[in-house]
Amino acid sequence: MLGKGDANSISLKEGEADFLEKARTIQKFGAAVVVMAFDETGQADTIERKVQICQRAYKLLTEQAGYDPTDIIFDPNILAIATGLEEHNDYAVNYIEATRLIKAACPGVKISGGVSNLSFSFRGNDTVREAMHSAFLFHAIKAGMDMGIVNAGQLVVYEDIPKDLLEHVEDVIFNRRPDATERLVQFADTVKGSGRKKEADLEWRSKSVEERLAYALVHGSVEFIEHDTEEARQKYPRPLDIIEGPLMDGMKIVGDLFGSGKMFLPQVVKSARAMKKAVAYLEPFMAEEKAARLVADPSGGGSAGRIVMATVKGDVHDIGKNIVAVVLGCNNYEVIDLGVMVPTAKILDTAIEKRADMIGLSGLITPSLDEMVNVAREMERRKMTLPLLIGGATTSRQHTAVKIAPDYSQPVVHVLDASRVVDVVAAFMSTDRRGAFVRSNIEAQEEIREKYKARSEKPLLTYEQALANRPQYNWDDHETATPAFVGRRFVDDVPLEEIAKYIDWTYFFSAWELKGRFPAILDHPQYGEAARDLYKNAQALLKKIIDGKLIRARGVYAFWPAAADGDDIVAYKDEDRREIVARFPMLRQQEAQPDDRPNLSLADFIAPKGSGIPDYLGMFAVTGGIGAEELAKRYEADHDDYHAIMVKALADRFAEAFATYLHARVRDDWGHPDPASIAADDLHHEKHRGIRPAPGYPACPDHTGKFDLFEVLQAKRQGMGLTEHAAMTPAATVSGFYFSHPQAKYFNVGRIGRDQVESYAKRKGVPVEEAEKWLSPNLSYDIVAAGMKC
Repeated sequence: MLGKGDANSISLKEGEADFLEKARTIQKFGAAVVVMAFDETGQADTIERKVQICQRAYKLLTEQAGYDPTDIIFDPNILAIATGLEEHNDYAVNYIEATRLIKAACPGVKISGGVSNLSFSFRGNDTVREAMHSAFLFHAIKAGMDMGIVNAGQLVVYEDIPKDLLEHVEDVIFNRRPDATERLVQFADTVKGSGRKKEADLEWRSKSVEERLAYALVHGSVEFIEHDTEEARQKYPRPLDIIEGPLMDGMKIVGDLFGSGKMFLPQVVKSARAMKKAVAYLEPFMAEEKAARLVADPSGGGSAGRIVMATVKGDVHDIGKNIVAVVLGCNNYEVIDLGVMVPTAKILDTAIEKRADMIGLSGLITPSLDEMVNVAREMERRKMTLPLLIGGATTSRQHTAVKIAPDYSQPVVHVLDASRVVDVVAAFMSTDRRGAFVRSNIEAQEEIREKYKARSEKPLLTYEQALANRPQYNWDDHETATPAFVGRRFVDDVPLEEIAKYIDWTYFFSAWELKGRFPAILDHPQYGEAARDLYKNAQALLKKIIDGKLIRARGVYAFWPAAADGDDIVAYKDEDRREIVARFPMLRQQEAQPDDRPNLSLADFIAPKGSGIPDYLGMFAVTGGIGAEELAKRYEADHDDYHAIMVKALADRFAEAFATYLHARVRDDWGHPDPASIAADDLHHEKHRGIRPAPGYPACPDHTGKFDLFEVLQAKRQGMGLTEHAAMTPAATVSGFYFSHPQAKYFNVGRIGRDQVESYAKRKGVPVEEAEKWLSPNLSYDIVAAGMKC
């Protein structure tokens, strides 16, 4: 489980009392739990026993031990097959089917298993064992398996398993014939070997030009793409025939492999690069034939559908949108990408003008959520009928169902990531599937709204009660840290090679929809090979950027004398503490906290005004993206989306790494430096004193705090700015506050009531309606209904 420990494992072998005692101990330490499918009568081997034991354990953990289902990992027992004993023949298929049923019966849980157990009968024959593991994983993952124990370095790619070996292996896995074991044993003697040995070869170059083009697209190879495209041009009557024929045939293979989980996002983007380069080579010849329309529509006018996509007004983030565009293009959809910060009118006018089949909206910052609502309302006002797709890091099924869908009478669908978009778009374009898909989406959103309504109706503390339940520190015994200076310091052109040491690569892979902790992800049983290839290419580009100084990093940080004035933090110009530099109103948790915990505000971590204790507030803004946009555009001009997206993803990592690097310097300036032995991974997990919360994030969810922050820091001098919706520019920019209090921690403000919003608006000096606009995701009440009561 990402971000927490896993206790491996407990079971019902010693009865329910022992099971619950161990489960509660594990929960006390904040870990997830692995539960083996084992009870008082022994290990589960049938489908029925696996499901029954897991359902029983699930009920005990969630109802009696108070477990979050996402903290439960079931291991339904992968047992050896092809042992010669008939009762073992169904062990593999039993695990796969039980996984499917457990996932349905126990929502939220994860499924694990020891994959190496499967092939014990073939110890000594690595070729067969690796094929068994890969084939089993392919089918088990489709059934819902989330993690497994296996030697990931010796996994063969499912598509690369020889067809005859695969047939024998899957006969055994699914027990498809009574002699499956005997046949595999005999066949195994013909394929004995030390296992997978990857060797580069050019055997594919001897195939037909059509097969070579398909190979280049599937493998994302551009080395010979122009040569092979020219050979095809000499063979085919018209350039259009090449696009509609072998190139589209190759991209159909890519789409099928991606849709079935046999290819992963980085590989798909590389495939698109090869396709674009081939089309670009043909464009001059098509222009000679007066077929310039194919430049805008490489599919020859026969696209599967047309989608207008845009990052909404006020937002500058587009990595995810660009990836989605590439994936759709690989599946023969025409994408009209309007870019970033696109006004509503332009999005809708373009959709009408281009006769689009649907509209896709993207955004990262929370104000983008409200902008999406505005787009939906305008679509309704115009009486449009196009489906509306919603995506982006801050979007969710809940927000889409609760805030956007009610304002548009046509389908509104949340698309989680690029891997889901093709199926959603295909459903809308299918006359057979569309009706059922729309009905299912409506029913799911209605259910989400009902659950949200039930949660939102839970009573809050009054703001006065929440204030009374603030943490009680003994400030007289508290020693605040005194920084080495007061004021701001500018940090110019920090060497990228120094910042790169602080990169958290886990989030780089996450941007490419490869989920998992680095470096373990490089040996992931399902997409380790794709991750290794992506990492190798990222390292090559990283070196090129550093050596060529193609991107620059700049920042600014500051310390100011500070005091808490109620839920405001007041920053002063100097130690006299008379002239105010800025006042930062903060929000406080209003939901009743479990176990009598206090209701937190960031103001709690600064010594209160009048206490006589000198305290300080730090703040910062850094960018790792100066020059990134220009470099990405150079790659886009060369039809290389793969490297264009990678540049932006690396720039984001530079910015976050810069923030980590600078915070380490700040702790040193503040007199509580990190120990010399602290590792980069510990810094990523913030195992140090102090926090750096940012406006727009859970502890201070109002993005408008960035306007005052940037002004005080004079961030503009370092090339950083803000859009009207408080999106930071360049896109690869990070900003926030520094708190040094030893007990300072991150938290989620959560739902707040109108009484606090009124106080907050008054303290900020803005109308209540203005505060509500920026805090809409946190409001516990309906703005319209509340306004009618006033």
